[in-house]
Amino acid sequence: MGKKIPMWQCILVMIVMIVLIFWGVMIDTEAGEAHVALILAGAFAAIIAMINGYKWSFMEQGILAAINRTMQAILILAVVGLMLGSWMVGGVVPSMMYYGIKVIAPSIFLFTACLLCSIVSLATGSSWSTAGSMGVALIGVGTALGFPAYMTAGAVVSGAYFGDKMSPLSDTTNLAPAVSGAKLFDHIKHMVFTTGPSLIIALIVYLVLGFSHSSSGGADLSTIDEILGFITDNYKVSILCLIPPVFVIVAVALKLPALPALIGGVVLGLPFFPMQGNLILGDGAAEIPGAAAMLNYGTSVEIPEGASGVIEELASLLSTEGMQGMMWTISLIMCAMVFGGIVDCTGIMGTIADALLKLARGTRGGLVTITVFSCILVNALCSDQYLSIILPGRMYKEAWEDRRLQPKNLSRCLEDSGTITSNFIPWNTCGATMSSFLKCPQWGSGGYAPFAILNWCNPLVSIFYGFTGITMKEMTEEEYQKILEEREAEKEAALKAMEA
Repeated sequence: MGKKIPMWQCILVMIVMIVLIFWGVMIDTEAGEAHVALILAGAFAAIIAMINGYKWSFMEQGILAAINRTMQAILILAVVGLMLGSWMVGGVVPSMMYYGIKVIAPSIFLFTACLLCSIVSLATGSSWSTAGSMGVALIGVGTALGFPAYMTAGAVVSGAYFGDKMSPLSDTTNLAPAVSGAKLFDHIKHMVFTTGPSLIIALIVYLVLGFSHSSSGGADLSTIDEILGFITDNYKVSILCLIPPVFVIVAVALKLPALPALIGGVVLGLPFFPMQGNLILGDGAAEIPGAAAMLNYGTSVEIPEGASGVIEELASLLSTEGMQGMMWTISLIMCAMVFGGIVDCTGIMGTIADALLKLARGTRGGLVTITVFSCILVNALCSDQYLSIILPGRMYKEAWEDRRLQPKNLSRCLEDSGTITSNFIPWNTCGATMSSFLKCPQWGSGGYAPFAILNWCNPLVSIFYGFTGITMKEMTEEEYQKILEEREAEKEAALKAMEA
């Protein structure tokens, strides 16, 4: 172990990371490659840590620990790549698009998209599964109805993260109370006060956007007919094709682990392969490939000559790169964990967080604001949603307790910021995943982030409650004394362990 790294060096690491990310994403390539930038930022952080006495073997263990925390997410990404390959080739997603176009009215499309994703993610506890299945189909429906992909993606993300926060099946929903010392269902009930109003605001905004878009002639009936014709020309649309997504939703809702449920979705898509035609291998080969090749490399749909721009966009949505298409995102997560693991294990992130805590000046509103900001900062620096809950929760737990605030206040704040903003960071595990699934960047031209209304509102509502005291539940004197006794017992146990 080395010594505590000085604040100015921690800030220098942050500045170098930001400059390198800006170079990699904004300047060096139009594709927005952050991989090399994150590796270089990790190398710089390692040099600073070595100067302060940290050994590489210690930092390497930190990197491996960070990667290990993301392994479940990486496996899910790979399986979702297989599932999308299966569902595209089997006509599952095209069928979802077809029936969605038939049923959903343009004026309430964004409202419906957000609400549907909220229900699905609430049932499954997974924003990733929701975006990778329902979200992909809704992007296609939105295209047919004349909505830009980034606008639809924003509604999908808002709904997906509502359920991810509120479902007892969600990993982050269980993690936040575990870190803060709250009870799970106390935590969920307490989040209703911040997440509920945020969802209502988001739904109202989507209604306004939907009505204004439809009144301006966003949905062209002839275009919708053209899209429906394109789908039926290339796929065998059937109500039976909806069996795989229904299975996945029900399986996860019944608490079947995510990976087996997703693999079941892959397998259920296979029987529909022989029904489809006009599909070519994802790398552009002319022959119709075998099932294994289609799952691994994906497929694309041939665009007819003279097709409109909408058809070209739809063909792109109906194309998938299979499991191999997820490897870019997986490699980005691995690179991010190099940097995140180093700044975590060497205490760089902890030093910055301690300094931020001093800015709170002991006030309730300041404490909430600093916690929210810290969660967002960890999402950006450590590139990991779980760390954005664990680190601030662990570092600020005593400060919240000393302010006589019940643990469920802290757990709610962690989710109002750590969970909800993770997808805004392009190199964060969640940001990379959402962008990959929805084929839409977070920022810039065509970015979905400005339209993820719930994800913007939730942290602001949480801060507002912090300053006003609305629903901020305080401890009784007995509860606070019990906390102090538990702290003293932990210190005594630690001293005995050191003596032993």
